[in-house]
Amino acid sequence: MASLKNFNVITVKDEERIHQKDMHPSSNSIKAQDSTFLNTTLVGNIVRNVFKVLFYVHLLLISLLVISLIIYGLIFSSHNHNFQPMKFYPPLITSIACAGVLGFIWQWFTFKNTKNAIKVAFWISPLLTCSMAIMFVYIESPISLAIGVIALISSLIQSLYGCWVNHRFEYAKNILSTSIVDPPLKIMRFTFSTIFIGMFYCFFLVLGIGGARSIENKTKFTSFFILVILMSLIWTMQILKNVIQVTISRIKYMNLGNGIIMDTSIALHDTIKYLIGSVSIGSILVPIISTFRGFARSTKLVGGDIDEFMFSCVSCYMGIASILVSCGNRWGFVHVGVYNKGFVQASKDTWDIFNRVGLEQLIDLDLTGSFCFLSGVGGGAVCSLVSGIWSIVLHRNYATQLAIYAFLIGYFMVRLAMAWPQACVSAYYVAYAENPQSTHFDSTIPIRLEQLQRSQI
Repeated sequence: MASLKNFNVITVKDEERIHQKDMHPSSNSIKAQDSTFLNTTLVGNIVRNVFKVLFYVHLLLISLLVISLIIYGLIFSSHNHNFQPMKFYPPLITSIACAGVLGFIWQWFTFKNTKNAIKVAFWISPLLTCSMAIMFVYIESPISLAIGVIALISSLIQSLYGCWVNHRFEYAKNILSTSIVDPPLKIMRFTFSTIFIGMFYCFFLVLGIGGARSIENKTKFTSFFILVILMSLIWTMQILKNVIQVTISRIKYMNLGNGIIMDTSIALHDTIKYLIGSVSIGSILVPIISTFRGFARSTKLVGGDIDEFMFSCVSCYMGIASILVSCGNRWGFVHVGVYNKGFVQASKDTWDIFNRVGLEQLIDLDLTGSFCFLSGVGGGAVCSLVSGIWSIVLHRNYATQLAIYAFLIGYFMVRLAMAWPQACVSAYYVAYAENPQSTHFDSTIPIRLEQLQRSQI
């Protein structure tokens, strides 16, 4: 614990004070602060340290693997006539550049025109997904046909979902625009820098995938290496996104909670040095729990009342989902950054606060997560179309795999760009739940709560 003594966190007394009174804005900026830690268990600290070490060891090992594959590809690619680098790399590199540009543009558009950004995400994403599905079907390989059918079903579900939640767009616009108002210049620089880091990491891994493809007559090793690289891409980009989430939500929370303007570099330093373990855990738990919860809710909507057996299954799914979401949710990242809590404990605490002040239903109906997800899907579909169509023209055999890689790259790059507004909304909800009477908040949430109460009468 001695190694953590310089961590800039709010103390237990600070947390209690935030809950009990309204702190008025000030122009103070955090430059240095003595640390006092919340009580954390020995097991919790061990788990966080294990995941921190695991992440950094994983980065080291994947770097060694990719560098080895790149060297192998440079030396032996000329001996493998089944691999053509000049037809493999350009579509993917173009997709990386396209993903970066999309991330910058979409982040700017969301900030400048929040209402239209939400509408575009919910209506354009299904169309782009459908276009991608048609492209996969046109490739006519067994794998591409299967992916095309899945993408087509996904586009239909997205369309139906957009129609179902259409009446929530106005509140989604209000809460998002209120949360992201007047971002400091340093925060924008930080998010832009993160997008560039993501682009570089994607480019690095793409070179490794190409090196794996150049392995001659060793298809099992090729598939294994590519799978490992893709898993690394997914986990690392999730962690990078959640580093933004923790850092910016902490800055936003401090400003909303007591009017303190926190320096972005200090918040980022603390996140990287002390919180990577919790971020790594959350980056694994949140996608899994969110997927299971989405499945349970979809099952309830589609067939929950068909018969007694189906009803009992759905009730079981929803019960499990309710337990899981209280142990791992994206709002927990706010307390991870502010109070240096473990991710599971932070998730439980924030969910308990939401339940205590009656915000659970409002949180469930919030569209910020769906907006960011559909933004990522749309960005991934654009990159997939760019890479896939290019490959169809140049080398059809590469089209399916390159379109898949490009989709993953586009999806995660746009999610990186959208981590900033999602972090601001999360901090807004948590800060409001802890002190609803604060003068830092407008009437957006109270008005929405009244509307929900009237709709239930």
